[in-house]
Parts: sequence; C-alpha cells; structure tokens
Amino acid sequence: MRRVTLFVNGSPKNGKVVAVYGTLSDLLSVASNKLGIKATSVYNGKGGLIDDITLIRDDDVLFVCEGEPFIDPQADAKPYEELTGARTDWLTLNVGGRYFTTTRSTLLNKEPDSMLARMFKDKDAWGNKRDHRGAFLIDRSPEYFEPILNYLRHGQLIVNDGMNLLGVLEEARFFGIDSLIEHLETAIKNSQPAEDHSPISRKEFVRFLLATPTKSELRCQGLNFSGTDLSRLDLRYINFKMANLSRCNLAHANLCCANLERADLSGSVLDCANLQGVKMLCSNAEGASLKGCNFEDPSGLKANLEGANLKGVDMEGSQMTGINLRVATLKNAKLKNCNLRGATLAGTDLENCDLSGCDLQEANLRGSNVKGAIFEEMLTPLHMSQSVR
Repeated sequence: MRRVTLFVNGSPKNGKVVAVYGTLSDLLSVASNKLGIKATSVYNGKGGLIDDITLIRDDDVLFVCEGEPFIDPQADAKPYEELTGARTDWLTLNVGGRYFTTTRSTLLNKEPDSMLARMFKDKDAWGNKRDHRGAFLIDRSPEYFEPILNYLRHGQLIVNDGMNLLGVLEEARFFGIDSLIEHLETAIKNSQPAEDHSPISRKEFVRFLLATPTKSELRCQGLNFSGTDLSRLDLRYINFKMANLSRCNLAHANLCCANLERADLSGSVLDCANLQGVKMLCSNAEGASLKGCNFEDPSGLKANLEGANLKGVDMEGSQMTGINLRVATLKNAKLKNCNLRGATLAGTDLENCDLSGCDLQEANLRGSNVKGAIFEEMLTPLHMSQSVR
C-alpha cells in the first residue's frame, strides 16, 4: 500500500496523509473529503500534472487543485497572478467563507472607481489578506455578493426568488458599484405594492364594527370613506377626525359623541342622523344634507360645530338647542323650522341664510353676519340685544 501527503494547491500547510488505492478518481474523491474542496486534478511538487495513478510513488507530496493552474507553494511572495503579469488573470475571493473565482478584468472594467477595482488594481494596494488557499479574504455576505459579481460579469441585475434586494443594495453601496445602485433602487421601488387609497367599503367597515367592543373607541382618523354607504349604522364615539366622508350616505346613522373634527363631509347625506354631542370643529360639510337631524342631548352635552364650513347645507327641521356654531359659515344654508334655542351663533356668517320659522330664543347672534338672511315666521321675537350691537 502506498501513502501520500496531500496539500491544497499553493499551500504548504495543513496537509493530509492518505492511502492510495483504486483509480485516480478514487484519489480525487478522498482528497475532496479530506481537504474540503472539489478536487479535479493533482500535481506533484514540480507542477507536473498526474493523470495516471501508477505514476504516484510512496511518500509523494501532491498538490490538489479545483481546476485552477498549479501554484508553487515555495513562491508565496510571487502569486500566480503576479508571475503571469496579465490583467485577465484569475483570482479567488473568500467572501464570508464562500469561494468565488473570477478574473481581475471583471473586477476592474465595469466599475473602475469601485472599491473592488481599487482593491485589485495594483498588487497589495490595500494590503489584501489571504487564507490558507491563497484566496483573498472579504468579510461580507456571500449571498448578496453573488448578484454583484454577476453584474460585473455581464452587466445585468439577476437575483434569485426570495432574495432581499435591500441586502444587495447595501453590498452595492459598500463596494461602490454606482451603476448597480441605480438599478437596485429602481427594482426596489417597482417591487413595492402600490398604495391603496380606495375608500373603505360598508362591508369592510361593518366587519371592523362587529370586532370592536361597544365601549372601545374605534380609531378611524384620516381614513377614506368617500362615497361609502354608512346609513343606519351605530357609529357612536368613533374618531373620524380628518377622515374623508365626502358624498357618504349617513342617513339615520347614530353619530352620538362622534369626533368629526376637520373631517370632509362635503356633499354627504346625514338626514335624520343622531348628532347628539358631536364634535365637528372646523369640519367641511359644504353642500351636505342634514335635514331632520338631532343635535340636542337631554343630558346637556352640546354639539360643537365651531368654525365649520356649512355653506349651502340643508338643515331644515333639525333640533339644535344649545348648539355651538360660533364663527361657522352658513352662507346660503337652509335652516327653516330649526330649533336653535340657546344656540351660539356669535360671529357666524348667516348671509342669505333661510331662518324662517326658527326658534332663536336666547340664541347668541352677536357679531354675526345676517346680510340677506330670512327671518320670516319666527316663533319668538328676535331682540336686538341678541344680534349686532
């Protein structure tokens, strides 16, 4: 039985003593297992390629390769790429424990100003460290480095399914591959799902309502309900602040103590809705219909519509005792037969507003604009002390 000592190509260290038997393929298989490489060829110490098992003698020292040319282990000071002097010589990179074999020209030509190009442009320009196999050590992620190397080879960004493009982007930024960074940023942007600004449907919202305890406050701030049918629903205490409720159907809905501050209710229908204690500060309800609504809370909690835009609204027959309409805009609004007893209308714009048949007893109209307003068939006298002084 013959025995030989096997080394990885170019390395005089960490050899393995093995027995020689069978064929050359058997020896290569043993070498692969012992040295942890994919052995394809064997050389003797002088660089001679061994292609027959019978040429091996007892106690020979052999060097196993993975397809690369023979590297003399005695010439560490002069690596193969330096000896050949070629710009297209082969390099092996150890990136995070995984080996990549490429040419120097691949690393230099596509992105000559990148970090990789600077690392391998001149010998030892960056003091590159090597492992026991002579591969250049790079402490980065091999998974994300592979698409970068392929890009430098053929100029196309190709990634496997499931790979995180953000990881590849970070590696591209680290290595300074500027043209690839642009490709990746575009790909990441295109891979993001389009923002869904479509309105929430009645079916979706009812599902939310059913899943929420009645004593819990449902937060709908800033959501889009434009054109949705929310009629006859129990919407008490819900926070609709800054929500888009334009053109919604809220007829007969219970909005008791709901927060509609700065909400968009333009063109909506709220006929016969329960609006006891509602907060509608600075909301926009221009052109909305609020006929027969109830703003009056028996417990004394007053609805607050201060600063609201109520241009052209139809609030005919609504119960609005004690309502706060301070500095609100009710230009061209219809408030016929409304109960506005004790209402705060100070500074309110009531220009061309129809207030015929209203009860304005104890209402505060100080500073309000009543130009062109209609006060026919008033239920109680309107004293001058209530209006502009």
